[in-house]
Amino acid sequence: MLRIHFTAEDLLGVTFASEPYPLIELALALASWQRTDEQAVFGRWRARLTRELPGRTRPLLGLLGADGDNPCFVEPFVRDIDEGLAEVREAGTRLTGDQLHRTLARAPGWAGWLRSLWAQDPAAWRELDAALRAGYESVIAPYGARIRQSFHADIAWRTRLMAAHGIKAALAGTHPAARWSGTTLEVGLPPDCEVHLAGRGLLLMPSAFWTGRPLLAEPPEGPPVLVYPSLTPFPLTAAEPPAGALDALLGRTRAAVLQRLVEGRTTSELARDLDISLPSVSEHTRTLRAAGLITTRRDGKAVLHAATGLGVDLLYRAR
Repeated sequence: MLRIHFTAEDLLGVTFASEPYPLIELALALASWQRTDEQAVFGRWRARLTRELPGRTRPLLGLLGADGDNPCFVEPFVRDIDEGLAEVREAGTRLTGDQLHRTLARAPGWAGWLRSLWAQDPAAWRELDAALRAGYESVIAPYGARIRQSFHADIAWRTRLMAAHGIKAALAGTHPAARWSGTTLEVGLPPDCEVHLAGRGLLLMPSAFWTGRPLLAEPPEGPPVLVYPSLTPFPLTAAEPPAGALDALLGRTRAAVLQRLVEGRTTSELARDLDISLPSVSEHTRTLRAAGLITTRRDGKAVLHAATGLGVDLLYRAR
């Protein structure tokens, strides 16, 4: 069972990550690929990844298991892929014997390579770097927009849930097995893990790929992080919104504007993405804002628009 103990200060310190982190999503994608749950949603994606995953990524199977309980050094909480790879290499110099024994127990077939990695063998580390790069380029980079769509849609929906029903409802909604016992959030699934936040707060991070129990990580800096399955998993996201009821309700262009604002965009970005004029964008955003479907704020010289929880709900129900 996962048990997270909150103080009143922790409940006030619950925040959301600003964006998905590439190596976290890669690790969870490869973990999900090895799982057999949620086949109705992830089955075709898993089959496609089995066919298309580059052979250079295979060493990652020695580190990334289906339970998601992976060595922390290979999952840095860093937004940029190059910075993330550099952090993996730097963290590798601090690996311990206990970490090696735990990793070997999970992947005995990779014992030779793992021992070389822990012994700081340059060839093993070059192989790991190549595997991470190949995994990122094939599994994450081509689908960045869909991953962000899943991420921001969950946050928009959960923010609205928090406003309507409180922080406890938002946290209990991260998994069907989650429940509250006083000020302790419990998820009644293995493995056992108990954490006292002790005033550090909690950062929430939805994952487009993860299908298992929420995972708790404690990075070297910042608050603990709760990673949980996004409301809209990756296979259910779409590069382009389907034509249908939403187009009929809002009009095709206005529906496309709302769809893109799940991630948040400036007026200029909307005009470029949809190949329409700036005045036309302003007209559509004014109407959507008046209906409570988007918000608008200034970000320096730019004007940034984003879908509200109501707007995300409308998109979700129109699928």
